[in-house]
Amino acid sequence: MGVGMSTFVIRWINFLTMLLAVGVIGFGVWMSTHHDGCRKSLTLPVLGLGAFIFLISIIGFLGAMKNSSILLWIACPIRSSLKISWYFIIGALEQVVRDSYKKVPATLLFIITNNGSGHNVAGLSYKEYQLQDYSSWFLKQLNNTHNWKRLKSCLVKSEDCNNLSKRYKTLKQYKAAKLTPIEAGCCRPPSECGYPAVNASYYDLSFHPVSSNKDCKLYKNSRAIKCYNCDSCKAGVAQYMKTEWRVVAIFNVVLFVVLSMVYLVGCCARRNAASSRSKA
Repeated sequence: MGVGMSTFVIRWINFLTMLLAVGVIGFGVWMSTHHDGCRKSLTLPVLGLGAFIFLISIIGFLGAMKNSSILLWIACPIRSSLKISWYFIIGALEQVVRDSYKKVPATLLFIITNNGSGHNVAGLSYKEYQLQDYSSWFLKQLNNTHNWKRLKSCLVKSEDCNNLSKRYKTLKQYKAAKLTPIEAGCCRPPSECGYPAVNASYYDLSFHPVSSNKDCKLYKNSRAIKCYNCDSCKAGVAQYMKTEWRVVAIFNVVLFVVLSMVYLVGCCARRNAASSRSKA
């Protein structure tokens, strides 16, 4: 690759990574204003990541613009370390639901999230999920008392269950709603219990449950209890993680390839800049 061509390519690549950095910073700002306390704790790492990418991009862009081998020498190893560390930083973004599992390799996410697809229920627009449908790895992590205590704390703080009655004013609206896996599993008793709904956040528990499912007795109308101790809630969280982790896994693979290309082109530009200077 010629000096002019490599310089042109590295300028544009660093410009695009600057735009990526701005997007990451914007996402961090959005997190700080639109999420509960559990997710807000991730704001500073996200903002720091965006600033780090922006700094590297500026150094690489100026190095290519000025044909400075010194700046390119600085940017190249930093960019390499970013490529290696990015995976672990992305893992922290899922800390709200998997504090102790964030070091799971991306390739394994496809394996451990392969099971579980939900069950259709007559008269409902959403699916219900059962914990036994998921992999043994999920069962081990979600049945761990320490892990679930942390997850449950975040679920309670999120107020998702308590907001259902505000979003759905009538029973007709509630029954026609497409609840998320967490809302379907944590905010209401399983349909098989047979409890009639009074509104979107209250069920008549005076009826004897028609099912032997232990979740029927665990559910309470209390804002702090709901079905947070139910297996159906754990299954809802498992389904959420299954969806989110696959997105993260794909994103990690794509990003690793992109950063590898940036690294190689950056080192090429660095060598060409050093070569042109030695000939001058």
